Amino acid sequence: MCGIAGIANLTEPGSILINSVGMMASSLRHRGPNESGIYIDDWLGFAQTRLSIIDLLGGSQPIHNEDKSLWIVFNGEIYNYLELRRSLVEAGHKFYTLSDTEVILHLYEDEKENCLSKLNGQFAFAVWDSTNKELFICRDRVGKKPLYYTINGNQFFFSSEIKALFSNDQIDREIDYISLNQIFTFWTTLPGRTIFKDIKELPAGSYLKYKNSKLTITKYWDYDFALPDNLINYSTDDIVSKLKELLIDAVRIRLRADVQVGSYLSGGLDSSGITALIKKNFNNELSTFGIRFEEESFDEGEYQSAMVSNLNVDHTEIFASNKKIGELLPDVMWHCEIPLLRLSPVPLFMLSKLVNQNGFRVVLTGEGADEVFGGYNIFKETLIRSFWAKYPDSELRPRLLERLYPYIFKDATSKANLKSFFKLGIDNPNDLLFSHMVRWQNTSRIKRFFSDDLANENKDYEPYSDLKEILPEKYSKWDALSKAQYLEMKIFLSNYLLSSQGDRVAMAHSVEIRMPYLDYRIIEFMSLVPSYLKIRGLNEKSILKKVFKDILPDTIRQRVKHPYRAPIKNSLLNNNLDYVDEYLSEESINKYRLFNSSMVTKLKEKLTKSNSASEIDSMALVGILTTQILSDMFGDNFQYRLNKPITFDRIYDRRSISMSEELLYTERK
Repeated sequence: MCGIAGIANLTEPGSILINSVGMMASSLRHRGPNESGIYIDDWLGFAQTRLSIIDLLGGSQPIHNEDKSLWIVFNGEIYNYLELRRSLVEAGHKFYTLSDTEVILHLYEDEKENCLSKLNGQFAFAVWDSTNKELFICRDRVGKKPLYYTINGNQFFFSSEIKALFSNDQIDREIDYISLNQIFTFWTTLPGRTIFKDIKELPAGSYLKYKNSKLTITKYWDYDFALPDNLINYSTDDIVSKLKELLIDAVRIRLRADVQVGSYLSGGLDSSGITALIKKNFNNELSTFGIRFEEESFDEGEYQSAMVSNLNVDHTEIFASNKKIGELLPDVMWHCEIPLLRLSPVPLFMLSKLVNQNGFRVVLTGEGADEVFGGYNIFKETLIRSFWAKYPDSELRPRLLERLYPYIFKDATSKANLKSFFKLGIDNPNDLLFSHMVRWQNTSRIKRFFSDDLANENKDYEPYSDLKEILPEKYSKWDALSKAQYLEMKIFLSNYLLSSQGDRVAMAHSVEIRMPYLDYRIIEFMSLVPSYLKIRGLNEKSILKKVFKDILPDTIRQRVKHPYRAPIKNSLLNNNLDYVDEYLSEESINKYRLFNSSMVTKLKEKLTKSNSASEIDSMALVGILTTQILSDMFGDNFQYRLNKPITFDRIYDRRSISMSEELLYTERK
C-alpha cells in the first residue's frame, strides 16, 4: 500500500517543480513511510510514498518498462501477480524487480486498459506513456483504493487523498452544498463527488485517460446481477462447494506478502470465518486483533474470547473507551476527509494503530460479506416489505419486522409505530429505490438543522434523481434483493465502508487491509445465485453459514448479527471535550453558515440532559460536528497539518526546460 500523487500539464509542456510534487507526496507519508520516489518531465510529474510489502528491497517506485517509455506509480496489491508474471515472461518481457507493480506495467504495455480485466487486487495506479504523452489512471472494481483529481488552470492534479491536492494553495477548499445534501441523505456522496467543490473522485471500476488535451472517463466494471433465465441452477451443496473453493483461494492469494500477515477478529461470523480459514489451511501461528468497548451493548468480547480459544491464535485487543473515541475524532477526520454520521471509524483507527505497534503491515478482514451474501437487516426489511406490499392492508405481515428489531419494538406503543414507520412507499414496491427509501428518508430528517443559506442552495435539488441517473440499464429488471444489494454496494460499501471505515483509518497508521469476500470472482459468482438462497426465510447469509459449518462453532455461526457501531452521546458529550463545545458554539456555527445555530444549541442541551439519544439526534450530532471540524481543518487551519516537502529517495528527472528551484535535486537511483 502506498500514496500516489501527480501533476500533468494539459495543453503544452511547461514548468512542473519537484518541490510541488514533493509537497503533495509529503502529505501522504502516513500511507507510505518506507521510501519515496518521483518521475518528472516537461509534461508530468508523479510520485509515490511506499509501504513496502512485496519485494522489499527491489520494488521501489516509480517503475519503468524496458525502454523507459512507460512509467507507473501504484497504490495497492495485485494478488495474482505471480501467475501474471509467468505469462509475461513467457511472452518475452524482461523484469528488473520482483514486484507486482512491474507486472501491471508490462501487462498494460501489451493490453492497455484491457489489462484491468486480468488484475485481481485492490489498486489505484497511474501510467505515463512518455512517448505518446498519454496519462492513464484507474481504480479497482469495488473501490478499495481511493483516487481524487481536479483541474486548476492548465494543470491536472491527482492523488490518493484530497489533502495532497490542497497542498497547492491555488486549489480552493470550499464545501460543496450539494454533496453535503447527499451525505445527509445517503450517509456519503454519490460516486464521483466529494465534499469539496471541484474535487472529484474517480468512481470505482473506472479509468481515466488524458491525451491530446482530451480527458475521458470510462467504466470498465460494475455489479451485475443475473436475470431469472441466467441464474445458476446448481444444488445448494454444489453452490456451497464452489463458494468454499473460491473463498479459500481468495484467502490464499491475499496471504502473499514479504511481511507477516495478521487478521482482524471481532467474534462475528465474517471475521471469524476468514480467521478460521487462515488458521486451518495456511498458518498455524496466526496473530489476530480485535476491539473491546466500554459499553456492554457495543462489545463482542465474549465471542472474541470464544474464537481465540477455539482457534488458538495469538490475539491482541484494544480497549475503546468512550473518552478515547471522543478525543480521537478530530484526528480521524483529518484522514477521512468527509463528514460522518457515525463514530464507527474511530475504534478502527485505534485498531490499526495497535496493528502497527505490533509490527504488522497487513491484515485480512471480513469486510464485504454482508453486502455480497445478504447479511444486513435492510435486505430482510426489503423482503418483508415486498411481501407486505402484496397485501398492504395486512395486519400480520408488517409484524415480521418486529423479529428484526426486538430491542426497539418491545412494547405496545413502539409496535404501533412500527407499521407507520416502515409503510413508506409500500404502495409502490416497483419504485427503483424501494429498498432504501425508509432509511434515506429517516436520515434526511437531520437536514432540518441546515442553515437558511444551505437550505436555499438545496431547495431545487433532488438527490434521488441524481442516483437514478447512474443506475444500470438492467437494474429495473432485477428482483427486490438484488436491487437492494446493488444500492448498498454501489453507495454505502464503496464510498463509506471501504473509505472512512476501511482504507483511510487503516492507512492512517500504515496498515494494509485485505478483504477476501470482495474478491471479484466471489462477487460475480454470487450474482448468479438466486436471491432466495442468500436469505432463507429470515436467515441471513445462509450460504456462507453453510460454508463455515465444519470450521466454526454453532455459537458463532448461528448467532444473531451484531451490527458494528460505536457509542456517540457518551463519547462526545460526557467527557469535557473542549473541541466539541468550540465547534458547536454559536460563534463557530455562524462562522461557517452551514447549520442553524439555535437549533444546534437546543440539540446539544437536549442530549446533554437526557440519558439516551435517538438515532436521528445521534446522527445529527455527529454530522454537524464532523462538518464543522472539516470546515475548520481544511479552511483557515489547513497548513499546520502539512509536512515539509519530501526529500525523495529516488528521482528520475527528464526535464529539458530550464527552471530554477529553491532546492537543487540531482537524478539518483
